[in-house]
Amino acid sequence: MIPNLDLIKINDNLPLIKQFLEDLIIKPRVDIRKWSEITKQTPTLKIGYIGQHLTSLILGMEGGRTGARGHDIIDGTEVKSCTKVDQSDKCKDCGERLMRSEVICFNCESENIKRNDDSKWLFSIRSLEELNQYKELDRVFLLISDYPNFKDNDFTSVRFEAFEIYPRNPRMPNFNFLIDNHYNNIYLPKINNNQKTNPMNFHPYSFQFYLCNPIKIFSCIIDNIDTNATINITKYINPNVDRTNLVSEEMPIELLSYNELINFVTNNDFDSIIKPNLTNQNQSRQQLLSSISRNKNTWKASMPFLNEIARNTIPLREIVSLTQTNSYRRN
Repeated sequence: MIPNLDLIKINDNLPLIKQFLEDLIIKPRVDIRKWSEITKQTPTLKIGYIGQHLTSLILGMEGGRTGARGHDIIDGTEVKSCTKVDQSDKCKDCGERLMRSEVICFNCESENIKRNDDSKWLFSIRSLEELNQYKELDRVFLLISDYPNFKDNDFTSVRFEAFEIYPRNPRMPNFNFLIDNHYNNIYLPKINNNQKTNPMNFHPYSFQFYLCNPIKIFSCIIDNIDTNATINITKYINPNVDRTNLVSEEMPIELLSYNELINFVTNNDFDSIIKPNLTNQNQSRQQLLSSISRNKNTWKASMPFLNEIARNTIPLREIVSLTQTNSYRRN
C-alpha cells in the first residue's frame, strides 16, 4: 500500500484537478445540456476515459498509453469509473423514459417520476487468466460521480469521490472473495448452461462495498453545476502518502439487516469490537440489545457506523445469481 514514488510525475495536483473539472466536466456539461433541451437526447457525458484522466491527476501518475488494453495507470492500477449523474428516469404511471431535467412526464403529464440511482462499477471476468489478474493487482481505483443530495431531489450539486482497494493486502480479503465467487459460482455455471453472462456488479456504498474496506482518497463537490459552479475539494490524500495506516470508510449501520445486527452485538467481544462504535460509551451489551427494535432509526442512534475492526467480524451475504428471462425490446 506504499505508492511507487518514482512513478509520481504529475505535481501541483489540486490546482490541476480543479482546472480539469472546469474544462472537462463543467464547461462541456453546459453545452450538452443546452443541446439536450433541443434534441431530447440524454445529456450524460460518459465518464470512462475522463475518469482515467482524473485518476492520473489524483494519483500523480501518468497513464499506460494503451487505451482500452494494458495498464490504466503506469504502476498497474486498475481504474473503474461509474456515474449516477443524469441517469435515465422513468414515469411511474405510464412507464415512459424521462431525462433527469424533466419534472413532468411528456407523455401523461404525471409528476410521479422514479429517479434512478443504480449505476455501478463493472468487473468483467471471463477467464481464469482475467480472474488471477484481478487478484494479483496491487491497487484498484474506484471513481464515482453522483448527487450528494439525491434523496432530496437536488440535482444541482455533483460529487466526485475516489476509493482504493488493495486486493493482495490482508486488510481487504473480501474483494478477492467476491470476484472468485462471481467467476466460479455465477459466470462458469451460466457459460456451461449456455446462458447470458454479465460482469460482476459492484455497487457503490453498498454492504459489499464497505466490507471490502475501501480507503477514500478524494472527495469533491461541485455546487450549482449548471449555473454558477463552485468546486470544493473536501478530501485529498497526496499521491506520495503511504496508505498502510489510513482509515477505511466507516460503514453505515443501516446497511445491516436486523438479524445481522443482533448477531453482531451478541457474538462479538463488547469492549474491543462493539463499544468503540457506540455513541454512548456507558451503554452495556444488554442495554444495547434492549434498545434495538426493528426500527432502523434506533440502530443509528446507538451505533451510526461500524469501523473496520467491527466490519471484519461480519460475513459477506450469499450472492444469488438471477437468470435473465426477458430480452431487450424496443417499444
